[in-house]
Amino acid sequence: MRDICIVGGGVAGLAASIFTARAGLDTLVISEGPSPSSSRTQSGDDGGESILARNASLENYPGFPDGLDARRYLRLSREQARNAGAEFELGRVTSTALVDETDLEAGFVLETEGGEPLEARRVIAASWSDSEYLVPLDVGRIQRGSKHFVDTDEGGRTAVDGVYAAGRLAEEPHQAIVAAGHGAKVALAAIHDSDVNFYHDWVAPDGYFTGRGREVPPGCEEIGDAERRKRDDTARNRMLEAFEEPLDEEPTMHPSVAED
Repeated sequence: MRDICIVGGGVAGLAASIFTARAGLDTLVISEGPSPSSSRTQSGDDGGESILARNASLENYPGFPDGLDARRYLRLSREQARNAGAEFELGRVTSTALVDETDLEAGFVLETEGGEPLEARRVIAASWSDSEYLVPLDVGRIQRGSKHFVDTDEGGRTAVDGVYAAGRLAEEPHQAIVAAGHGAKVALAAIHDSDVNFYHDWVAPDGYFTGRGREVPPGCEEIGDAERRKRDDTARNRMLEAFEEPLDEEPTMHPSVAED
């Protein structure tokens, strides 16, 4: 049984997976690829199609003054999640139910098209705009026109303990930076609700805590100047490599236009 199953490999799901994996939770992200398959397979670079892939240029994300290619951003986010320890599978979740209706702590079983059922102690739904798989749980879906959202509290918790919703599915604004922030916030709520001894995902300079006679809190790390420079070198080299050549990928057109 996984600690966390995140349904949806878009911005909110990726952000959530980075935080839950870094907290030490066994994290699986399952989402549909650009061409949904009837069988679940381990995904390599492709973590599933995100609606952000329709964006011609992502130009309002802080830290990139002249914008960046949305598909490159998704690739790097998936790489970051994998580096943190998250795993990915391609597939479509069709239903979610309690493993044992008499034991609310027993976790959930997720049925998928063409694959074996998945079990997880907690589920984060980040699958805009599909939420049909949550119907058996009665999490509190809200209809707005042709779309369905999921009612949540401030931490993304639904009416069912152990089930969360993140990003647009939780009625957050339709912007990548908001989806990323909300995915992280929901992940922190799930971490808080788990048995993980976790305080803050923070890398601090050597002596920040210990220099004040404090133990380094769970989820924090102190590093010296040499290690800081080493990590900065690694990060700069990776980004230089990632942006060295143009990305030869076209935006995904809206399905209605593609059909026409």
